[in-house]
Amino acid sequence: MKTSKVKLKHQIWLIFFFSIVIFTVMEIYFFHSFSNLTQKRAATYGNQMIEQTRRKIDSVFNDIRVSTGIAVNSKLIQEFSVVDDDYKRAFDSGPYALDLMEYMRSFNSYVNGIVINDIKGRRLHSLDSASGDIFFINPYETFIQKYKDDPLLRKQGMFTTILKDDRTGTEQFFYIAPIVENIGGIYFSQITGYCTVMVNMDKLQGLVENTELTQGSTLYILNSRDEVIASTNSNARGTLFRDVLSMDKDILLNGVKATIDGEDILVQVKGLEQADGWRVVSMIPVRELTADMTPMRKVSIIVGIGIILTMLLTGSFFMNNLMRPLMGLVMDMKKVGRRDMGFRIKVRFTNEVGLLACDINRMMDEMEEMARDMFNTQARLYESELGQKQAEFSALQSQINPHFLYNTLNCISSIGLEYGSREIAQITFCMSKIFRYSIKKDDLVQVKEEIDCIQAYMKIILIRYENKFSMELDVEDRLMDMQTPKMILQPIVENSVYHGLERMDQGGRLLVTGSMDAHGDVCFCITDTGRGMEPEELAALQAKLGMEYPEQASEGQTAHGIGLTNIHHRLRLMFGEGYGIAIESRSGHGTTVTVKIPKLLNDRNTLDDYPLEE
Repeated sequence: MKTSKVKLKHQIWLIFFFSIVIFTVMEIYFFHSFSNLTQKRAATYGNQMIEQTRRKIDSVFNDIRVSTGIAVNSKLIQEFSVVDDDYKRAFDSGPYALDLMEYMRSFNSYVNGIVINDIKGRRLHSLDSASGDIFFINPYETFIQKYKDDPLLRKQGMFTTILKDDRTGTEQFFYIAPIVENIGGIYFSQITGYCTVMVNMDKLQGLVENTELTQGSTLYILNSRDEVIASTNSNARGTLFRDVLSMDKDILLNGVKATIDGEDILVQVKGLEQADGWRVVSMIPVRELTADMTPMRKVSIIVGIGIILTMLLTGSFFMNNLMRPLMGLVMDMKKVGRRDMGFRIKVRFTNEVGLLACDINRMMDEMEEMARDMFNTQARLYESELGQKQAEFSALQSQINPHFLYNTLNCISSIGLEYGSREIAQITFCMSKIFRYSIKKDDLVQVKEEIDCIQAYMKIILIRYENKFSMELDVEDRLMDMQTPKMILQPIVENSVYHGLERMDQGGRLLVTGSMDAHGDVCFCITDTGRGMEPEELAALQAKLGMEYPEQASEGQTAHGIGLTNIHHRLRLMFGEGYGIAIESRSGHGTTVTVKIPKLLNDRNTLDDYPLEE
């Protein structure tokens, strides 16, 4: 069903219905998002606490690694592991090694004892309590030997798994590092002994128990075999952490919800940097993360119901107080739509609908006034544009006549000086015909009048140059009665003579043709076999033709810069962009100028004809 066919009041009720549905969905989504956000924030807090614990443990293990590294690289301890002189061992390297171990143990409270063994079985130890007896029981020797045989031990020290003393029930783990002789003796670069550090597990337990998590949360430190080294759950010590072993460790690295003993648990894991395979694991019950959400859930439900009821009441009020005035406004607008321009909308109410009706009436008054102003403005713009074009046309035409007059008078002067004969009379007669033609007030003339003007000019030129070159006219008869702008061909013929043929010794030729092209436009071609133009000169002239307005001729500028460009822009002003002058020229081969104008039929009385006498 298209909504355009549904009544407006039904559409409004649909809008309210969908608004209620969308609001309900958004409230559910908000509650769910807020619940997840609460869990994430709590998980982030737990992750920060775990990170702090991990850093502390890594710091403890790093201190053990560094102090043990200093000890095994000590010169006297290396001498103790290789020297055979009992006196030197007893009074030189031995006391130094013992003092160093005592200092390490007293400086680091996480160290319970230190033992140095050489490869011959000799031993030096420093112990904190009776728990150090574990160094001297047979299970310890078997336990620690597998680490001594590990080839990876030579590269770096290792933290061991848990060793349980069956006699006392105590549990211990150690850090073992090799003593590699580097003092230059016969055992150079060989393992000559081992340094074993007993880690204080009670101190690690205290460090873990001080971590602040939720009430039901549990924190574990696991070794590479997932044995619990320390935990906030004291009953978990010494047991395998089977709940973690049953999960995918890669998933645990990013935190995962798991069900353990029927309860949803958020499990997070952080690996230790100083002990390969060791991890810090936290387990936080999800119910503790969302415990604060129960009151908010109740408040959200109550608020949602209240908003829905309010929207229903608002919809009913909206329908009763808006639809009636709106329907009246619609009926009046239909009359306006029927182009009843004199009609104005009735103002039935003083609320926003009434203000809208007043605004529409005012808008209609302004539109009518604007329409009248627009028509008047368009008429004034049209008259202004016509005046501007006429002024531009007159300016262009006024630049042509003085130029022609200047050249012609020079020609008459030259002939008079050379001959003093009747040719001057003939030239003067032809000139009078040309000037009578040029001062005609008509903008458009017959093509035959323009051709007569060219013939008169050719007579003058042939007398001037004593028939040094030939001139021909070939214009189709059907063009003769058509119309053309006045004085558009003679300046071009003049350019061909003075800039193309004048410098030739003999044999030049000038041809003027007129025809209609395939589109029905009239084309005149003025072709000479003169010197032509260089590519740079031709490009400059074509650039001038492409300008929007003709340029004024500068001092010494040739007729190329005034005659052709003025005629071209004159034609474009009269007939548009598709008309005007095109030039083709090659140096040493001549120039062709093509003039294109539209077909103009003579629909009025024939203009006065001024035939030129032979």
